[in-house]
Amino acid sequence: MNKFAFITHPIEVKKDVATKYPIAKYLPVYVIEEFLKRKKPISIAKYDGIRSHTGEELEGWLIACPLTPRQLLTLPHEFICDKLEECGKIALDHGAKIMGLGAYTSVAGDGGVSLANRLPGLAITTGNSYTVATAVEGAVRGGALMGHLLSESRVAIVGANGSIGATCAELLARDAAEVMLLGRNTERLEALATRLRPTSHAKIGISTDILTGLKNADIVITVTSSIDAVIQPEFIKRGAVVCDVSRPRDVSIRVAKERNDVLVIEGGIVAVPGGMRLTKFEKPEQSFTFGFPPGTAYACMSETMMLALDSRWENFTLGKEVTVAQADEMGRMAERHGFKLDGFRAFERAVTEETIDKIRTNAFGSGRKAQVHSKKVLASLV
Repeated sequence: MNKFAFITHPIEVKKDVATKYPIAKYLPVYVIEEFLKRKKPISIAKYDGIRSHTGEELEGWLIACPLTPRQLLTLPHEFICDKLEECGKIALDHGAKIMGLGAYTSVAGDGGVSLANRLPGLAITTGNSYTVATAVEGAVRGGALMGHLLSESRVAIVGANGSIGATCAELLARDAAEVMLLGRNTERLEALATRLRPTSHAKIGISTDILTGLKNADIVITVTSSIDAVIQPEFIKRGAVVCDVSRPRDVSIRVAKERNDVLVIEGGIVAVPGGMRLTKFEKPEQSFTFGFPPGTAYACMSETMMLALDSRWENFTLGKEVTVAQADEMGRMAERHGFKLDGFRAFERAVTEETIDKIRTNAFGSGRKAQVHSKKVLASLV
């Protein structure tokens, strides 16, 4: 049986660390971070029950890297790489031949390149290729549910300077009416726009101002490396769909409380074939699901699984670039093995059809016209 490993780390620092050390609830974050710097990575859970449509089975291990998002973005590269190398050695001890970099471990430093050089016996992937594929699929389908046909829609990519954002923009620009590229670096945005314009169906624009860039957007994909929320309730157009790929979230929790006329979804939540179980080592009687429905995982983790099922012990997605060819390849691999987008979630809750109907009604009214239009748009995707 093939084996894989996947790295996780504390995202919501107080909450996540307090699950093992309850006193963390009462400590300042900087104290918790100093404590975490001195901790070593550990295995915290095991996956089993993963079974491809091809009949191949898989098992894996979840390894905790004791660093927070801020630490992964600000600590010296060598220090971070040392921690991740320790994770890799644990993976090798378990017999894994490939390891996925979860959350901020995939954007720290050089995106896994140095780590791969340190661990020649272990393939490394950030999982960003399948993250791109599922983000685009989710955003287009969410847009359809709100009645937005991609060929007639204005799309905005927040974080377009990053590898995931740039590739999402390239994929969507093939069919959208307009694509607005949003980021902090004007020169890099203009370079991306110049590359996309000759082959794009969409009109391409750039902006460093999120408020301006989002005001007319029907479909938004946001994928920044910001630690804090960057999209506030007043930024979003009535009836828009926002696909938030980032962890921590780019979309403020205020949006859920104040805007009942926009659809917010999380990108990259995938149904894993078989009866996947994730069992904690410390408390094996407890189910451990990252707050997802049983049998589902992030797209980045799913990419790691699919490569392991194919026995592709190679560094598939590394560094800061993700190509359209890689995203397309992962889409084909997902279809072969039986991985698929599993509905929608937002702010730790499922987004049901009933919820979407209410949001669409709040945005466009209760008439049949909006419902019929959204069904026609959905039918065009089949």
